[in-house]
Amino acid sequence: MKRVLNTVAMAIGIILGGSVVAAENGPATDIKDWNKEGGEKTEAMHLTPDRERGIAVFDVCSACHLTEGWGLKDGTFPQLAGQHRNVLIKQLADIRAKNRDNPTMYPFALDDQIMAVAGFHEGEIKPAQLVADVTDYISKLPMNPDWGKGPWPEGTPEYERGKQLFKENCVKCHGEKGEGSNEKFYPKIQGQHYAYMLRQFEWIRDGKRRNANPDMIKQIKNFSNKDMKQVINYVSHIPVPKEDLAPSKDWLNPDFD
Repeated sequence: MKRVLNTVAMAIGIILGGSVVAAENGPATDIKDWNKEGGEKTEAMHLTPDRERGIAVFDVCSACHLTEGWGLKDGTFPQLAGQHRNVLIKQLADIRAKNRDNPTMYPFALDDQIMAVAGFHEGEIKPAQLVADVTDYISKLPMNPDWGKGPWPEGTPEYERGKQLFKENCVKCHGEKGEGSNEKFYPKIQGQHYAYMLRQFEWIRDGKRRNANPDMIKQIKNFSNKDMKQVINYVSHIPVPKEDLAPSKDWLNPDFD
């Protein structure tokens, strides 16, 4: 448990210090089979999750992604709340297997860390079970009603250009409303922080994210920086269905009338 607390403290220090550690650093040497069947990912997908264990494991995650799973509007950490469970399982399994470079998160995802915080010792429970537990819990968290948005609102030329780029290049996988697909492992991008998406788009385009979908790499390889900013700006302004959002701060205020 002491190691877990020390690791959490390290993450808090990263946040308070204002530094951003690159999650994916250096060019990829090759793109592995993007979504190969088997391994911990497939095992976790077929296990029955336990909510209470999920809450316990998420205590480690909350140091960076916050108790609500909302991350930070400046894009240092992504919003996880409401993300498709299969997407969360794949990304967590990839990080644990070092198929996605994330030096900030990797220490949190080690077997001894997630088992210790859930009150288990080696051999008492499969780590895949805890992956199943925590991702199910995160996927059911309500999303931030005030996520980080891009600089160009609806009606501006940049917004309209981004909208066109999105229709031409992104709808097939991410859907018209950025809803993604749990079955196909396409992430939900509606409600995600602008700065985080911009960074991920750039890394994928430039071959710096080893677990990126090769179809997406081909699709966006010719995007200029201007194109990239405009399409991500548009995505960041796509509304999230009200039923997926947490109540606003006004509704949480007992004096609200």
